[in-house]
Amino acid sequence: MPKRGHAPAAVVWYFLPAALVSFVVFLIPLVSVLWTSLERQTPGGGWEFVGLRNFLELPSDPLFLKALGNTTVFTLGSVVLHLLLGLVAALLLNEQIYGRRMFRVIALIPWMFSSVVVAGTWRWLLNSQFGPVNDTLRRLGLPSSIEWLGNVSLAMLSVIVANAWRGFPFVMVMCLAGLQAIPRVQYEAAAVDGAGAWHRFWFITLPNLRFVLTIAAILDVIWNFKYFDLVMIMTNGGPASSTEVVVTLVFRNAFEFFRVGYAAAQAVIVFLILAVFSGIYVRLLRV
Repeated sequence: MPKRGHAPAAVVWYFLPAALVSFVVFLIPLVSVLWTSLERQTPGGGWEFVGLRNFLELPSDPLFLKALGNTTVFTLGSVVLHLLLGLVAALLLNEQIYGRRMFRVIALIPWMFSSVVVAGTWRWLLNSQFGPVNDTLRRLGLPSSIEWLGNVSLAMLSVIVANAWRGFPFVMVMCLAGLQAIPRVQYEAAAVDGAGAWHRFWFITLPNLRFVLTIAAILDVIWNFKYFDLVMIMTNGGPASSTEVVVTLVFRNAFEFFRVGYAAAQAVIVFLILAVFSGIYVRLLRV
């Protein structure tokens, strides 16, 4: 019979493999990026230590500032649409309608596809020459030569819409779980008091879903702020850098302009921003 004092040591051995894996796949690359952000490549192919010079260059880089602004617009637009579409879909699928289970499965389909597939599909849908969207507009007698992905004013909106279509099922599932956890007695009491559908939604549903929506929003911010493949495939950051986000700029600086140290500094900024939101998320879960 093992003694009680030996239990903590046994637990440590159970967690040791996971800790080693985390160290290899997370800490080592993180330290490597941090160190690289303090260096620059020399014309001869070597490296020189430059300290914080890469970081000091960021505030005066118009392309980085534009990419940071585009990232903010993309993230906020995607999160808002995810919350609105997810909440509306959850409210509809929470009702006692015929074929509710089938509709729930159909609503999850966008979330099942990878970002690469979604990006390729939406790039085809929004193609200005043979895309189904413009073809539908032409059949309806509406302007049908719209450059959805080639227009500076429409490219970001198009990418956000594609991302909203793919991501709203996640919020929908969370809201569905939250709706089913609301005590029915609250709605029954409101109905007895003569409260209408809008008042029940505003004073019962939303307050009960506040925590769920907050968690979903923070997670969505973390995921969308570092989104890469959807933007890269649909627009490649164009036109005229109108959809260039920070992660695509990091990729471009590292593998096209070969400014690896500067790209690492930009990646560290993204890491710090996401660390703040991750800290908020962990803090909310501990409340």
